[in-house]
Amino acid sequence: MRSAVLTASVLLCALGGSRAFATSLADEAAPTGYGYRDASGTIETRIHGDLRVSIRTSALKPERGYTPIDVVLQNTGLVPLQVRLTFQGHSNSAPRTSERSVEVPPQRRLVTWLPVPATVQAGSIQVESPGLTSLPLPAHTPVYVERSSGGTVLVLGTLKDFDDTSGVPRVEATGSPLFAVRTVDPRDAPRELSSYVGYSVVMVPGDLASVPADVWAVLESYVLSGGRLVLPQVSSSLTEHLPLFTAEGSRDAVPYGFGRVRLCGAALECGQALNAMLGESIPGPVNPAGAAPRWERSNLLAGGITPLLDHANTPVGRFLLLIFAFVLAVGPGGLMLARRRGPVAVLVAVPLVSVLTCVALVTWSVLVDGFAVHSARYSLTWLDAERSRAVTLGVSAWYANVSSGPVRFPATSALLAPDNADEMLADLDWTNGLTVTHGFLPPRTYREWGEVAVLPSRARLVVRREGGTVRVQNALGARLVQGYVRVGSQSYALPALEDGAEGTLGEPLPAGATPVSQLVSSVGGPSLAEGRLSGGEVNFRAPLPEGGFIARLEGLGPAPSSAVDVELEAGMHLVRGQSEGGRP
Repeated sequence: MRSAVLTASVLLCALGGSRAFATSLADEAAPTGYGYRDASGTIETRIHGDLRVSIRTSALKPERGYTPIDVVLQNTGLVPLQVRLTFQGHSNSAPRTSERSVEVPPQRRLVTWLPVPATVQAGSIQVESPGLTSLPLPAHTPVYVERSSGGTVLVLGTLKDFDDTSGVPRVEATGSPLFAVRTVDPRDAPRELSSYVGYSVVMVPGDLASVPADVWAVLESYVLSGGRLVLPQVSSSLTEHLPLFTAEGSRDAVPYGFGRVRLCGAALECGQALNAMLGESIPGPVNPAGAAPRWERSNLLAGGITPLLDHANTPVGRFLLLIFAFVLAVGPGGLMLARRRGPVAVLVAVPLVSVLTCVALVTWSVLVDGFAVHSARYSLTWLDAERSRAVTLGVSAWYANVSSGPVRFPATSALLAPDNADEMLADLDWTNGLTVTHGFLPPRTYREWGEVAVLPSRARLVVRREGGTVRVQNALGARLVQGYVRVGSQSYALPALEDGAEGTLGEPLPAGATPVSQLVSSVGGPSLAEGRLSGGEVNFRAPLPEGGFIARLEGLGPAPSSAVDVELEAGMHLVRGQSEGGRP
């Protein structure tokens, strides 16, 4: 009976039958563990004088990154209001905050977003406005995030659009869905990369023209930095929204920067596309390692991963030697002193030895560690020279004796904490981009951060012919250690060049050589961030096109946190793109 119903559904769709009828049949024939759950959440509205505040009190939690909480502010008064929103998570330790300050014009409605780290399960949002003389209490609104046992899909559109386009039935709360869906009105969608980067898939089921241009810019940054975007098949060209898309007629997932784009036509095909993408076990584009559980006492991180910084490893051997010397001094040494000088000498000598030991430890810490911030940095970067931008996936390790100051990140970037973090690691201010005010680098604490960013860049590799030779200029902004470029259907090894220097290409490589795989494999294994960037290597390993290059650079790298003044212990960065003048 079940197979007969499914066959009837397919025939009806093929004959142009009603989509609603076909969908209802699919609902009846859906097996257990199929379909999706609506996790768009609920909204609570409160009125504070002239300010009407609507907060989404429950929302779908992505796998990593941030859970975007939408807040609708409506000013019914005649004067503008300065409003500050502060989220504080429920934590046993000192709670961290995520906040944003906005101005609400008079007689206007404003939709703003407060990204909250996905590691937080619950908390509360406080609303403050100095322009309101009487703010009723309580001004705290509880907020909870919902987990999903399957994937998480962010839909820019309505549930009706998603149902009509995907053909996936909705499962009630008592069912067992394959994935969860959160819907957002495209006009009110977030304009920051941080609000998208953690979701498994983003889908635009309706008319693409309903999505504003600035939202499309963020969606493209999401795909470029490793996201997955599903769009219905449309007749108009997608290059207006996705300028790097070159396979419009393809039914397969098309690489786009570090991510992929999938076009689908019929409802059943869109559902299959979603299930195929969600069924892939692809790690996040950046996977920084977190601290080991508190009950584990070792120099390793969670999962037995080795830290990227030598400064993070406790000098156990030196400490044991110092402890052994201290025991000898106060033990046998104290006994000998008591026999020769008497008990009074021991009472003076033992505290003196303790003070000298403490002074030695402090001196060693100052001389060896100092007050500088120590860091190791690794990254993968796509260069889009035509549009003067760079797409970067980076991971960095940090350690210092004293805490660092505030660190700023642009709206086209996202700072990612380790997935195993059980609480918020830092205080976040989203007023103008992201500013990490406290907690970015606690004193004497090893910490790793991941970064994804789409930033303006004039970095390039210039290739030109002079007679019978081919010369190359390094304008990538850092020392070029190793690399390859494809010129005239042949691959050449790049010479080691300082930033701004020029060199001559040697003989072409053998015809069967695969320079991209060779370079990525040589530095992309245990030596390139210990596999923390493996999620971004899939598209990065594609063969070089004509004029394409891949290079290994040293230094701080192009990620936004490179602006922090550090003592660099290690820096390794792979960059690929299209050379300037490299085409025949």
